Amino acid sequence: MILETERLILRPWQESDAEDLYKYASNPEVGPIAGWPVHTSVENSLEIIKDVLSKPETYAVVLKSEGYAVGSIGLMIGATSNFGLLDNEGEIGYWIGVPFWGQGLIPEAVREIIRYAFEDLHLEKLWCGYFDGNIKSKHVQEKCGFIYHHTIKDIPCQLMGDIRTEHITCLPKDNRIIETRKLERNEIEEALSVVWNVFLQFEAPEYSQEGIDEFRRTLDNSERINRMKFFGVIENNQIVGVLAMRSPQHICFFFVKADHHRRGIGKKLFNTMKKDYELQEFTVNSSPYAVEIYKHLGFIPADKEQLTNGIRYTPMKYEEAK
Repeated sequence: MILETERLILRPWQESDAEDLYKYASNPEVGPIAGWPVHTSVENSLEIIKDVLSKPETYAVVLKSEGYAVGSIGLMIGATSNFGLLDNEGEIGYWIGVPFWGQGLIPEAVREIIRYAFEDLHLEKLWCGYFDGNIKSKHVQEKCGFIYHHTIKDIPCQLMGDIRTEHITCLPKDNRIIETRKLERNEIEEALSVVWNVFLQFEAPEYSQEGIDEFRRTLDNSERINRMKFFGVIENNQIVGVLAMRSPQHICFFFVKADHHRRGIGKKLFNTMKKDYELQEFTVNSSPYAVEIYKHLGFIPADKEQLTNGIRYTPMKYEEAK
C-alpha cells in the first residue's frame, strides 16, 4: 500500500532506505524519547528495516521534495498493538528526523493514516501514546484530534532499560470534528494558503508562467480578496477545502487538499455555499483540470476554452433545476 498527501508519500520500507534511516535515527533526540535506542550503524538500520519496519502497515515517510525517507509511521491493529486492542481498533506510532521538525509533516502523515484507518480499513477507534516529557508527540496527537484517555505509570521500557509513564489518547471514528461553514476573516490567510498549494499541485502544470504569476497576483490583491465570501471545510481545526465567491454569484476559488480528494468535500462546500443564496444560479471560469469536476456538480460549459493573461479557463454556469 502506498498513501499520498500534499507533501508526503507513505510507502513500505525498503532495504535501500538503510542509509537514510541511519542518518535520522542515529540522532539521540529522536529515538530515546519515543522508547527506542539510537541506531549505531547503517547495518543496524538495515537489520531494523528487516526485523521491525517490514511489518504490515508500517510506512516510510518520504518527503516529495527530497525523494527519500525522513521518518516513519505505523498502524498496529488489534493484537499487534501495544495496548491489547480489539480487532477493529488500531494504534498509531510515528517519528520524523530532527531537520524536519516544526513543519507540520508528521501531523500531515497522521491525518492520512487516520483517513486510511477509518475509511479504507473500517476501524472504529484509534489510539496513540506518548511518554512523559515528549511534548512534541503530545502536540501532534492534539492537532490530529486525539483526546486524553488515561495514564499508565511504572511501565518497563524494555528497549531502553528504564521505567516510564505513558499517557494514552484516543480518537473514536465518530469523534472526528468535521464542519462546513462560512469562514471568518481571521481564517482567510489559512484558506488562501490551501488555495495556493493545491493550485501549484494540480492546476499550475496546465498554465504558463504568466498564468501562474497572474493567479498569485490575484491572491495577493487584498482589496479584491476582502470583497469575496469564503466557505471552508474544517477537519480537526484544519481547513481542508475552500470555496470563495464574488458578485454576482461567481465562484473564484474552489480547492480541496489532495489527501481529501474523493471524499465528497467539494460537494459539501458547494451545497453549503448554495444555502447562502436565494437565486440558485452560479458561474465559474474553470481551469482545464476542474472542468469534469464542475460537470459532476451540474455545471455546463457556457463558451469554449479561453486564455486571458496566461490563465486558461472554460466559462461554465449552473442553474438549479426547477
